[in-house]
Amino acid sequence: MLLERIYDHDLAQASYLIGCQAAGQAVVVDPRRDIQEYLDLAARNGMSITAVTETHIHADYLSGSRELAAATGATLSVSAEGGPDWQYAFDAERLSDGDAITVGNLTLTAVHTPGHTPEHLSYLVTDGAVTDQPGYLLSGDFVFSGDLGRPDLLDEAAGGVDTRYEGAQQLYASLRDVFLRLPDHVQVFPGHGAGSACGKALGSLPSTSVGYERLSSWWGPYLAAGDEQGFIDELLDGQPDAHAYFGRMKRQNRLGPEVLGVREPLPELDAATVAAGIEDGSLVLMDTRPVDAVHAGTVRRSLSLPNPGKIASHGAWAYDPEVDSTPIVLLAADADEARDYWDHLVRVGVDRVAGYLPSIEGLPSATPTVVSPAELGSTDHVLLLDVRGKGEHAAGHIPGSQQLNAGRLLWNQRSLPREGTIVTYCQTGVRNSVAASTLRRAGFTVAELDGSYAGWRRWQAEREHDAGHPAAASGVA
Repeated sequence: MLLERIYDHDLAQASYLIGCQAAGQAVVVDPRRDIQEYLDLAARNGMSITAVTETHIHADYLSGSRELAAATGATLSVSAEGGPDWQYAFDAERLSDGDAITVGNLTLTAVHTPGHTPEHLSYLVTDGAVTDQPGYLLSGDFVFSGDLGRPDLLDEAAGGVDTRYEGAQQLYASLRDVFLRLPDHVQVFPGHGAGSACGKALGSLPSTSVGYERLSSWWGPYLAAGDEQGFIDELLDGQPDAHAYFGRMKRQNRLGPEVLGVREPLPELDAATVAAGIEDGSLVLMDTRPVDAVHAGTVRRSLSLPNPGKIASHGAWAYDPEVDSTPIVLLAADADEARDYWDHLVRVGVDRVAGYLPSIEGLPSATPTVVSPAELGSTDHVLLLDVRGKGEHAAGHIPGSQQLNAGRLLWNQRSLPREGTIVTYCQTGVRNSVAASTLRRAGFTVAELDGSYAGWRRWQAEREHDAGHPAAASGVA
């Protein structure tokens, strides 16, 4: 048996290719939308992808299951569980609890594990060449290394009302009636790792086991004591902000993401043509340079994505394809780099990329307004905006600031003042550059705090040291 984990560090998302060498066949679980890596992996191992499936209707990325099935002719299977409100709206085989996918000697048995979502399936994997008992569990967003899938995303991002409590009850039952009845030796391969917003304290280990989670997880003692209410209270407490684009992912994944097919290489565009498009608003540049370079000068109405490793996450914060059809131009060194950036963007449904440019030379320029911590007190602003997560803000923030996560800005413009300057900050400046450029393109007047919260803390410490007073421990207002 071959079991390969394909991990996307941008979205902290894991998909899996599981193959039977004897039959030369493989199944892929929870693929992302740029599918070449799965095709290459199967080819290197002399396998054909004959089945594709997914654990649930995802919220944090656009599923590639339809894309991969269309490219390979594989049978596509999705969950039939969860009731009428949670049925997929596209053609695929439906799997209920106990149904199986067979690939050569391998069997993937669907297990209904609701909680994170009502329709959620996990897959027990049995290698029939050596045993008739399952040895592996693909747990999707049910059980992570050190944590559980959050049950409040339907409220936070998909328009649900108080579904979190029912979801938490379902998660408790799924642990009690399914997970903890498995043998301790069963290896668990989750759908996400550290950094994902699908839980609050995900571990970075690529796998765990039933026995390890039984003994060491935060939730184990609650299950052992039969304390459902204590479990629910701790599970729901302190969950991070859900990014607003999650709602779009839910809708598109249920309806069925558009199948892109073969994507031709992106062309290098002429600077004069791009400049004209930026001037008349028919093109938008995504500036992928570091924050300092952007602060020294960027392109008018461009979107700043200064961490190329997070193009998908940050791109989905800054650009909403449901309301914005403006073609994108990527700032990239060459065609290969541009393709890599585009691959990241299609994972969140930002598909409309016209091409790339290797330089901003010749494009209409703009220089972002930046204020130092020392200047903040004398800066005339109507709002000091903390674009970090609510947990970060609660742990320490600049006095007088209000919190609104950068991943929610584009969808909450009505809560922000249109007149006057908004000063924004995050922890170190990267997320703030994304947020500030998003607001500028939406027509707000924005100044960025140089060094963001970390810079402000250093300035505070230096000032208090010079005055002979110890720096404040937390910076909380």
